[in-house]
Amino acid sequence: MMTRKDSVYRLTETAILLAFAAVLSVIKIIDMPYGGSVTAFSMLPLLVIAYRHGTRWGTFAAFTYGIIQLLLGLDNFSYATSALAGIMIFLFDYLLAFVVLGLGGLFRHDKLSQGASLSFAAVTTGVLRYFCHVVSGCTVWAGLSVPTPQAVLYSLSYNASYMIPEIIILVLGAVYLSRLLSLSGNRVSRVSAVGNTPPRIAVLFSAIAKTALLVTVVVMVCHVFPALQWEDGTLFLQGLKNVPWATVGLIGLIGSWVFLLLEYLCARITLKKTV
Repeated sequence: MMTRKDSVYRLTETAILLAFAAVLSVIKIIDMPYGGSVTAFSMLPLLVIAYRHGTRWGTFAAFTYGIIQLLLGLDNFSYATSALAGIMIFLFDYLLAFVVLGLGGLFRHDKLSQGASLSFAAVTTGVLRYFCHVVSGCTVWAGLSVPTPQAVLYSLSYNASYMIPEIIILVLGAVYLSRLLSLSGNRVSRVSAVGNTPPRIAVLFSAIAKTALLVTVVVMVCHVFPALQWEDGTLFLQGLKNVPWATVGLIGLIGSWVFLLLEYLCARITLKKTV
């Protein structure tokens, strides 16, 4: 049974994580022309809440976050052509789109590692949020920002152009966070070292390597996905020819080389200490 002290701690922790999520949602890596954006891990705090405190509490927190996003995006309701359109925007662009993040708590299981649980939660809830936006796009926004004759296909492709990188970044953030913090206990703590502790220089190299890989993926996403959506209504796949593939490939090559080099040095230093 949860004590009063535990209840206060849970409420305080949830409020802090919701504040983090709201701030991160404003930090937009990619801002699409007709709504939608790729943010700096804004969904991750909600997944942490659901993972730590269960689906019921996670859904409540996600609902609260949806209301916060609603208040931040009230201008979108000016495009509603009817009361029904306004209700659809409320339900599928805000309420349901973020409430589904509370389902991330379903993936906490003894047989799964923390990183795997959060990753599965990130992909599943991200896909559910994507389909909520698709429903809104092919109904409310058809004829406005979405060409009516191609409403379904356009909505699928447009929303994919920012939700796919959003999910990718979210999964990377979930895995990285799991390497740093243990979220399973009553209190959040640092991950304990198991076995021989590697030298600090090896830990530093490993951290820089993972950060370099994360930055590489983010930069590649920033170069690829904006080109997949034109403001004149061109569909998703037609924008592939506009992607600067040479630049993207060079960034990927350099980032991968830095990652592999640092991980190799980390392994050599750790092995040398063990020997």
